[in-house]
Amino acid sequence: MITSTDHKAPSVSGRLLLSVSRPSCSCKGAQLSSQVAKENLRAVEIRRTNEYRKHQTRMTSDLNKIVLAQPNSPLQYPIHGFTVIPLRKSLIPGLAVHAGKKKEYEVSLSVHKGVLSVENVDGVQVEGQDQSTLTISTTSLEHLNLLLSRVMYTSTVYHIKTLDMVYISFGEYEAIFPITISRPSVPVLFDPGEDINSLVTIATKTFLRYGELNVLISSIRRFYPDIKIIVADDSLKPENVSGTNIEHYIMPPAQGWFAGRNLALSQVTSKYFLWVDDDFVFHEKTRIESFVEVLEAVPELDVLGGDVDGNQFFFSLMYEEGDEEEGGCMSRIHGKVHGPVPGFSGCFFVDGVVNFFLARTDAVRRVGFDPFLKRVAHTEFFIDGLGTLLVASCKGLTVGHQKRRGLSEYSKYRHRNDERGKLAHHFFKNHLKCIKY
Repeated sequence: MITSTDHKAPSVSGRLLLSVSRPSCSCKGAQLSSQVAKENLRAVEIRRTNEYRKHQTRMTSDLNKIVLAQPNSPLQYPIHGFTVIPLRKSLIPGLAVHAGKKKEYEVSLSVHKGVLSVENVDGVQVEGQDQSTLTISTTSLEHLNLLLSRVMYTSTVYHIKTLDMVYISFGEYEAIFPITISRPSVPVLFDPGEDINSLVTIATKTFLRYGELNVLISSIRRFYPDIKIIVADDSLKPENVSGTNIEHYIMPPAQGWFAGRNLALSQVTSKYFLWVDDDFVFHEKTRIESFVEVLEAVPELDVLGGDVDGNQFFFSLMYEEGDEEEGGCMSRIHGKVHGPVPGFSGCFFVDGVVNFFLARTDAVRRVGFDPFLKRVAHTEFFIDGLGTLLVASCKGLTVGHQKRRGLSEYSKYRHRNDERGKLAHHFFKNHLKCIKY
């Protein structure tokens, strides 16, 4: 018998729940522990480890363990996709035994987070009704399979998303299969309406650049006179931004880019939002409909980036979880793609895109923008969304960029960069050992 690497993982002959430990990782980028003040490092490490373990408790389950099975078993059972509502009795589908002639047939099932039951029939012995272990014995294979087709499972643990493992045995054969215990979620749908104005909202964040913002708005109105525009503004002395279907939200001064993105996103009521910087400019080739065409055709896609003045900036993120104590390793690789988006030439799956993108409102809200990051932050959103957001970039979805002007007050804030503080933030928040941009 193979021995599990996790002494807590239950195992049975011929079947095994295997927990795989993670090795340490390394990268050539910044070593993040060195960005934390030495006198605080140990206390920060302790808090980080405790929070990471709580995170693992919330996010992992028994299905994160590998289930190994040997071939040629007479047992039939559901290996994937069986989901029950907590505390509600449900029929386990597909249970059966395929075996030759025997004097007696006996099947035993056991669970940890629920109880098992079955409606009895004549000539069949059942032990453990409404208990965690159920045993069915009979001299008839037909009767055995009849009862197995009626076995019910009821969870006794309330949780909105967890798992139970069922252990089933027949003679020398044993197996394990999962039951997902989950509350069904309620759909949250956005009415697409009848035109682009109902389907998309344009969102931007501005700070001290009202000249550029007004140019952007004028260019949008040239091609999309009725589309809603949301502006989040943390300027030191806010100015009036007026116009049809424009929502201008004033923030406390200098709260930062990601705080502004969160505010703008919180007010979007359409299915999609188009993010633009306040110094972009729409032109004849800026067609929001082209973005929408791709996202509507690929419902799994969450974020679709374009290019700014022909610069199709995109990247992929290489992430290793690393061991529990040291943390993970992150590397950003510019220009790397994961593969083409089927059916759309020039579109490729990536992990991060330029600041000109169309995104599903509900998907991005689930990730959000970290308001700790005020001045220089973009990759960080895609790091937080890694494994949650499906991202792509398409050539030809384009917007212009206004000519840069010298803004001394803006530049003073824009280039105020606390790189050490940001890296120390990654160390704790993202449980990273090192990061390479």
